[in-house]
Amino acid sequence: MDKMHFTRMDEGTDADFQILKQVHEQTLRKLPDRLLAMLQELASDTAYNITRYDHCLQTATRALRDGKDEEYVAVALLHDACESLGPFNHGEVIAAILRPFVSRDNWWMLTQHGLFQTYFYGRHLGLDPNARDQYKSDPAYERTVEFCARYDEVSFDPAYSNEPLSTFEPMVRRLLAKPWTPPS
Repeated sequence: MDKMHFTRMDEGTDADFQILKQVHEQTLRKLPDRLLAMLQELASDTAYNITRYDHCLQTATRALRDGKDEEYVAVALLHDACESLGPFNHGEVIAAILRPFVSRDNWWMLTQHGLFQTYFYGRHLGLDPNARDQYKSDPAYERTVEFCARYDEVSFDPAYSNEPLSTFEPMVRRLLAKPWTPPS
């Protein structure tokens, strides 16, 4: 690949920015593999009854079997993929990565699912289980409540038979196949 030759972006040429566009396109082509690899790395997290990887597969399987659309299922699969990068804000991290590819409501659900999960365990750690209530007026509030209650919170069951990653991989690839466009 050619190199860009500017030392300041405002001195770049059309040719330089065609190279930059190619770099972004290459990065986007690799994104599904990177996210799926991060997801698979969660298999080493054995502090739960099942690995965090299996938790993600189980969450996505439940959403799939409930008839949720493909974008929702892919979001369910990837919801904890960035746990190792941001244990306290992993939802915000994966939401930022997926924002160009998902609906506003799925983006918001990803961003907020960590807080909404405290409804189920907050009392054990001195956290306000109802902290999510501050967002009741948001259009995605009920969607996020449902995601946590029906899919995320219940998906630590070693007896539940989840689908393999191969079921979801094509969904992730289709989700991330949008052509790159500059931010507006």
